Amino acid sequence: MRTCTKRIEFDAGHRLTQHESKCANVHGHRWFLDITCGAESLDSIGRVIDFGEIKRWVGSWIDEHLDHTYIAYEKDPLIDSINRFNRKPVHIVPFEPTSENMAKYLFEISRGLLEPRGVQVVQVRLYETPSSYAEFRA
Repeated sequence: MRTCTKRIEFDAGHRLTQHESKCANVHGHRWFLDITCGAESLDSIGRVIDFGEIKRWVGSWIDEHLDHTYIAYEKDPLIDSINRFNRKPVHIVPFEPTSENMAKYLFEISRGLLEPRGVQVVQVRLYETPSSYAEFRA
């Protein structure tokens, strides 16, 4: 299998409501999402997929839903308060927004956006900090 990887960056805040330390506080990150796509054969130009297409489909979803917003566990009592002050609505997820959970979530989003276009998503790697990441693979 041949693969290619596109990095998409976004800024978002979150907190882990059940965290035993400082991550229970509202804080933000510059997230880096590496999306790896694969194919058994390349297109006529010699690509798995044009990098711009990954950015177009997944990047635009991230811009709309995650960039410069707050990602909240659906049971976070701060959702209503943050929505009162944010211009962009809180992005609510049914899990604590850890890197591991977000990697799986973004894998599923990426797969849903790219596989109907004939592109297999093999893996995502989500950096929460420059030195810490989580991966989810098919």
